[in-house]
Amino acid sequence: MRRFLYGRWDGTQREFSLDADRALDALSELLMQGLDLEQALEWMRWQGFELAGQEMRVLGLDELREELRAEAERLYQRYRMDRATHDLRRRLDEILDREEAALRSRHGMESARWNEFRSRRHAGGPLSRTIESFRDHEFEDAEAGQEFQELLEELEGLRRLEEFLRERGERFRGSEAADYETAQDVRRRIEGLEALARALAEGRLEALRPEELGDLLSAEALRSLVLLRDLRSSLERAGYLRPRGDGLELTPRAIRRLGAGALAAIYGTLRKGRPGRHETVSRGAALPRPDETRPFAFGDPLDLDVTRTLLNALRRGVALRPGAPVELPLRLEVGDFEVRELDFTTQTTTVLLLDMSWSMSWGGRFPAAKKVAIALDHLVRTRFPRDHLFVVGFSTRARLLQVGELPEAAWDMGDPFTNLQEGLMLAERLIAKHPSGSPQVLVITDGQPTAYFVDGELRVEWPMGVGGISPRAAEATLRQVQRITRRGVTINTFMLDAAPELVGFVERMTRINRGRALFTRPNELGSFVMVDYLSRRRRRSAR
Repeated sequence: MRRFLYGRWDGTQREFSLDADRALDALSELLMQGLDLEQALEWMRWQGFELAGQEMRVLGLDELREELRAEAERLYQRYRMDRATHDLRRRLDEILDREEAALRSRHGMESARWNEFRSRRHAGGPLSRTIESFRDHEFEDAEAGQEFQELLEELEGLRRLEEFLRERGERFRGSEAADYETAQDVRRRIEGLEALARALAEGRLEALRPEELGDLLSAEALRSLVLLRDLRSSLERAGYLRPRGDGLELTPRAIRRLGAGALAAIYGTLRKGRPGRHETVSRGAALPRPDETRPFAFGDPLDLDVTRTLLNALRRGVALRPGAPVELPLRLEVGDFEVRELDFTTQTTTVLLLDMSWSMSWGGRFPAAKKVAIALDHLVRTRFPRDHLFVVGFSTRARLLQVGELPEAAWDMGDPFTNLQEGLMLAERLIAKHPSGSPQVLVITDGQPTAYFVDGELRVEWPMGVGGISPRAAEATLRQVQRITRRGVTINTFMLDAAPELVGFVERMTRINRGRALFTRPNELGSFVMVDYLSRRRRRSAR
């Protein structure tokens, strides 16, 4: 059963509709940096974001508030308010002059009404107080009384202007003298700017009415405000976010798109080549390539291409008896046999060990590594569903990361230790549980081991001196490398730092395992890992 939610049309929905796909792409970039979902959404609201492919930037709340502040400051620098109420005071004086003349003429200058009138008129104080004091006065001059009633209708606005000028009057330092109407317009505009700025500071976007804000914001700012207001709801309607407890979570659809985006970014740096699957010469199921055949050789599977085999027999018969009719049935010989080329595919179990120690937060290392993990997961799930891929994060401790955790995974803040040994232990258990003919471990790290287990007890060990090593942590880790190597597991290591102590340790690990060690920069990591994963088994069958 479908449910529809209707909202009040404000005239901006069509013009300012948010592209949820582009918004999710912007969100994914922040998730790659190590922010969780709520933090990433808040960052987008406050700092703004780019909509890739649309040549458009959505201004953040901080930028919108700065625009409001700048507009208010422009008004302060343009006007001066020393004559803001002069016109109103002159009107009041003209009214009271006529009334005073009428009182003097009818009651004389010694009457009680005359004295009361004079007392009120010269009591002093703000203009609004003087006007208020004559609210109950019975005017002798009827025309003056009518004009006073018109003036009385302006009393509330006057009070607000006087209060405004008491608080902000000194800030107006411009050269343009504002009359009463202009001063009221400036007051209303500045108060509107300040009220909107408070609403933005408090995050109260849903209550804002864009059609009422057009005179306060530029077109770009108004568009950005609408898009920020609709950010979460647009992502929810598109099926990328859903409620979870008191917050939100990414849906499987969103995670798939994040994976596809990460994979596309990585593949964009690879050379173009022949499409295909993992290929091997010795294991797995064989799939025919219908466009490629070759003559049969002893030992080949008898997977004949019937059409080409019969054509070979026909050509041979024609060559032997030129001009003679073809004899049926055709007589086949071994030399006529044409077999189809085969691609052999196999299954792999891969464990990606992702360093999550605090140092991975430097220099864009962790975002690059996490993007690789998400892309590799998406690659396996969409192109190699029979493969097993596991992502294990390790700092002081190692843990298996589920698919749904990857987009929001972050380095372990304040945790500087690196327990590669436990990461390899967990990888060994996962490979034993999911055996395959081509098990491999991919390690992405920026530092040597500094944490390890002895008889089930966790220990940590700082490097010995500047540029030194952690000898006991290194030896314990290398013993685990030996154990996993005996299982036939290949370890390929991608180093994000060229420190001599890390290079030296990885060289020792490589001599034991016979895997590969590569130094790479964060922006190149995806290409190295993806090429490694795809190329280990991309070989054509032996001819």
